[in-house]
Amino acid sequence: MARILAIDYGTKRVGLAVTDPLQLIATALETVHSKDVMNFLKAYCQRESVEAFVVGMPTNLDGTDTSNTPHVRGFIRLLRKSFPETPVHEHDERFTSVMALQALISMGTTKKDRRDKGVVDRVSATIILQSFLETRRI
Repeated sequence: MARILAIDYGTKRVGLAVTDPLQLIATALETVHSKDVMNFLKAYCQRESVEAFVVGMPTNLDGTDTSNTPHVRGFIRLLRKSFPETPVHEHDERFTSVMALQALISMGTTKKDRRDKGVVDRVSATIILQSFLETRRI
């Protein structure tokens, strides 16, 4: 079975997470600069079989777009163009950064580690992916 790769896209950093080959567990993969993400994904997909991408879609509590939503939509267009054979799923990412921070606190990480936005982005991508996996099991 191929992996599913989740993307928490930001204009500066992109958090990435993947499933195991059986698509049971989401694991943090990497944080890359947004300008390097496509090259990273192309290299990763050459090494590993990826069945689908899941991209966190930012929305406000009332469902309206955030200031980052147009950037994410542009990235999704580029992703679909670069990987036309691979499905791209959008998944609600509301509260993932807050949940990631809470997860880091509960794991006992230091304040210094929690200030590392790359760590928060990777954990956010993992939460997006785990949430996506749970919706598929329903």
